[in-house]
Amino acid sequence: MIEACTTSHTAFLQGLALWAPRIPGWSVAAPILRGDREAPLEVAPRPAPGMLAPNERRRAPDTVSIALEVAARACESAGVMPGELASVFATTHGDLAINHYMSETLVGTPTLLSPTRFHNSVLNAAAGYWTIGCGCRESYTALSANIDSFGEGMLEALVQSEASGKPTLFVAYDIEACGPLAAMQPSRGIVGAGLVLTPEPGPATIARIRWRTVRGTERTLPQARNEELVFGNAMAACLPFFEAIAIARTRTLYAGLGPTCLLELALDFERRYEGSRS
Repeated sequence: MIEACTTSHTAFLQGLALWAPRIPGWSVAAPILRGDREAPLEVAPRPAPGMLAPNERRRAPDTVSIALEVAARACESAGVMPGELASVFATTHGDLAINHYMSETLVGTPTLLSPTRFHNSVLNAAAGYWTIGCGCRESYTALSANIDSFGEGMLEALVQSEASGKPTLFVAYDIEACGPLAAMQPSRGIVGAGLVLTPEPGPATIARIRWRTVRGTERTLPQARNEELVFGNAMAACLPFFEAIAIARTRTLYAGLGPTCLLELALDFERRYEGSRS
């Protein structure tokens, strides 16, 4: 049973990006998510953040590489300048690989802890690299909400876009867990998602999103045939949104915001948005 918590608001999806090892980019992912094509068995190499200087690129961990890739591709899809957008970065666990490294090093040889890897361990590392790489002086938000990180990040980006009256970039990502942390905070593979959300429609608008918060517990799950594409990744909750975009059919989705609260996202693709937010 769904019970509304807030009134309905409207936003518009202007650009998007998706990357996982078997669906490396939206042009590859869309027909696979629709069921028109089989996913390749081979996995793509980790994307390289081309906007960074060579030294920074070599030091960038998986979290930074995937976040910058989908952020750049989403802005490209929307036809906007990356440096002009406020942004929201959401990750479920942060960089568990670096956290595992630091834990092991602190126990065994604490004086050998790498300052660079420590620097890359913080939750806002990807957002910081993004603002440096594209010369962005707009605000950014970095957040984590465990299994509800996609929903909470999406809500934050939608609220910021409506409040500011400007486009907002939303980036959600997670990587593989390793070591003892993997038993407590499991995650497999690499997944990154990027969206450009706007308060008004435009020539490149992909979909209209009517959104509100509601009381409920039933989150929308990926279609069974697509689960293996992001199986076990902590950011798998993003997949139903991209499935809906790939199919381009009116649909209502529910993303988690907590034990009994959901973000309701009603998508439509009428493409008659100019001059109307109704």
